[in-house]
Amino acid sequence: MQTVILIVHVLTALGVVGLVLLQQGKGADAGAAFGSGASATVFGARGSGSFLTRTTAILATVFFVTSLSLAYFSGRSPVPQSVTEIVAPMAPATAGQPAAQEKSDLPSPKQ
Repeated sequence: MQTVILIVHVLTALGVVGLVLLQQGKGADAGAAFGSGASATVFGARGSGSFLTRTTAILATVFFVTSLSLAYFSGRSPVPQSVTEIVAPMAPATAGQPAAQEKSDLPSPKQ
């Protein structure tokens, strides 16, 4: 479930970035020189402003919801948080058997 939300989150983020880059600023007179004046026929008589603005708002809402969902799931994950929780504790030696000492390749400390 968390993987699906993460994929939707990344795709939504890319979509928001793309839509924001497509939109014109308020003083975008130079934008008409690059063909944005013809976009009124593609997106309807009102132009691309309302379509792109509405789509950006929807994607921003989805991005916000997926961010909250990922934060919620990351706080509830049962995975160990440190190395000491991952390593299983060693079984204690019984009273009749001494603990086996392993030989080390390291030289013994000088005394």
